[in-house]
Amino acid sequence: MDQRFDSATGEGEGAGSPSISGAVRRDWTRAQVHALFCLPFPDLIFHAQRIHRLHFDPREVQISTLLSIKTGGCPEDCAYCPQSAHYEAGVKAEKLMDADAVIAEARAAKRAGASRFCMGAAWRNPKDRDLDAVCTMVEGVKALGLETCATLGMLTGTQAQRLKHAGLDYYNHNLDTSPEFYGEIITTRTYRDRLDTLEHVRAAGISVCCGGIVGMGESREDRVGMILALATLPRHPESVPINMLVQVEGTPLATGKALDAIEFVRTIAVARICMPASVVRLSAGREEMSEETQALCFVAGANSIFYGPKLLTTPNPGRDRDRVLMDKLGLAPME
Repeated sequence: MDQRFDSATGEGEGAGSPSISGAVRRDWTRAQVHALFCLPFPDLIFHAQRIHRLHFDPREVQISTLLSIKTGGCPEDCAYCPQSAHYEAGVKAEKLMDADAVIAEARAAKRAGASRFCMGAAWRNPKDRDLDAVCTMVEGVKALGLETCATLGMLTGTQAQRLKHAGLDYYNHNLDTSPEFYGEIITTRTYRDRLDTLEHVRAAGISVCCGGIVGMGESREDRVGMILALATLPRHPESVPINMLVQVEGTPLATGKALDAIEFVRTIAVARICMPASVVRLSAGREEMSEETQALCFVAGANSIFYGPKLLTTPNPGRDRDRVLMDKLGLAPME
């Protein structure tokens, strides 16, 4: 396949080559996304940064904080997750947190500079009685002036409507990987299940946070497939988290070769080009990333991170470390 591009216009010359205009579109083909991954690195980063500047201030990074409001004991068998009841990963099953304690954590997150507060529960799907408590949390966090986000597993249409009524701004439900590789990672929930939940969230009027995980042993073609699945949804997710696998002892993915850092940056850049108006979040895995890798990710179009020492149960850089890096790069929190 001819994959030459004009470095100034982004016009492709080959049959599978896309025009990299920066316009929001949902008609991407596999050949076009593949061609982006195959671009020479300088060209790919140039186009990703150019498109990023069409839609965002490149000096701003949206800061979120993620709190596990119900940890462990999940009946799903996601191969990467230490909260699964299928694995012995040292994560103790806990009850749902008290709403007042969650709101106190949100207040502290706001003082630390977060503008969005995300609440995660290790459920396959919430029971209605659990949703009562979560709605109280959402209302309390919203009252602090923070954007609210939750990830609770699969939702029915009625549950999504209840969360919307409580003031939920975003719902996170990742596709995780490509449709083709999905069965290698999860057997207790189908790809269609995930898409159904996204449809319920959209129908309720809640913004979608949806991305995936790389470094799970997938091929580049699977990374192509994941980006393609996200970029051809009826509406692009407003927030697209790209996670680097955190290998946790006791899970099936505890061992294996780590994904090359440049390939990770490529994935960020392709996500930015294919979903130009979405916030692309540099999510899990930052604890093991060098400052240089993270800097390249920001140049490639990432413009959101999680603040705080932990993402659910896995480590994350401390706030002081993130502040130092942002100062070095001349980045500021997004209002």
